[in-house]
Amino acid sequence: MNSYLNSILKELQYYKRLGEKTLAQLPSEKWFWQPHPESNSIAIIINHLHGNMCSRWTQIFTTDGEKAGRNREEEFENTLSTKKEVLSKWNEGWNTLFHTLNGLNATQLEKILYIRNEGHTLTAALNRQLAHYAYHIGQIVYIGKMLQNQNWKSLSIAKGGSQEFNQRKFAQPKRNAHFTDDNS
Repeated sequence: MNSYLNSILKELQYYKRLGEKTLAQLPSEKWFWQPHPESNSIAIIINHLHGNMCSRWTQIFTTDGEKAGRNREEEFENTLSTKKEVLSKWNEGWNTLFHTLNGLNATQLEKILYIRNEGHTLTAALNRQLAHYAYHIGQIVYIGKMLQNQNWKSLSIAKGGSQEFNQRKFAQPKRNAHFTDDNS
């Protein structure tokens, strides 16, 4: 796999882990919390991610990325009610995405695929979806942090920890690696 595909895969795995670390900090009943009826709960966001991932990453070169059977509007309704349902959607969406990504190769990066009849190179579609998924994972993390308040365990450099983190990083020799390769 070339460095671009490897990087995209690592980035997506990183955002999946951020979502999972957030879910792990919350009692599952908080996954359904909404500050008001027009807001999305974590469960709703996961339902949307599932719909998008399954639509975009199934038969990517032979069918449009917006599958005819997808009901995007329903993804934003409270249709999930249990931890099991949420985790099932979460896992199915990510598994669909990673199954397709693991089958790709560098020769396909300029190949055209369609999303709502708009042509994208595979590279452009990957960039588009990485940004989309990072956006929604950020929402999940923000909701989790808001709900946990002072009990929140930072998923990155903890507040007040930048100097120590940087000292540890700069004490290491320069190297070529993806930032997710080092969990420190």
